[in-house]
Amino acid sequence: MTEVLPYCQEQDIAFVPYSPLGKGFLTGRFSSHDDLPEDDFRRGLARFQQEALSTNLAIAERVREIAERMGATPAQVALAWVLAQGEYVVPIPGAKTPKYLADNAGAADVELSAADLAELDALPVPTGGRYF
Repeated sequence: MTEVLPYCQEQDIAFVPYSPLGKGFLTGRFSSHDDLPEDDFRRGLARFQQEALSTNLAIAERVREIAERMGATPAQVALAWVLAQGEYVVPIPGAKTPKYLADNAGAADVELSAADLAELDALPVPTGGRYF
């Protein structure tokens, strides 16, 4: 994302990050592959396979820890980080219920400190491809 953002700013265009909550993985809702409903498409995605998910859950846990410190939800912290990337970044997270929509909207009120941003920036890239 850091390579694209300067171009967007120069061209005065927005960047809309796809799946800013990692298809729900950053919300902390799942602790294993078995938590996904039987008909859920994520069961076929590499990042949600048990081997990769075990590693990736450490990322979600760090986001959760920051959220708890701030009195926010993991989704709010993840979206606040995306929003902190600059005015040209416009995340559009999915929301299956009004509860999730309200939670996502609350990210606009989350103020991440420089230390929080640095901690989030230092998180590793998730294990497993985005799709296969």
